[in-house]
Amino acid sequence: MFTLKVSGMTCGGCINAVTRAVQAQDPQAQVQVDLATQIVTLETTLTPELAAELITDAGFPITN
Repeated sequence: MFTLKVSGMTCGGCINAVTRAVQAQDPQAQVQVDLATQIVTLETTLTPELAAELITDAGFPITN
């Protein structure tokens, strides 16, 4: 389990887009998004680097 700080998420559609991006590569992944803090918590077999790339490719950049 790990967390990523993601920018640009503002609504339920954003949550769905981030979830779909991760679950396209790992259908069993558990994705929790906190819009207020812009934190995505992932329980997945993907590496943090790959998950970050998938989320960024979906239009939501990873921040520090």
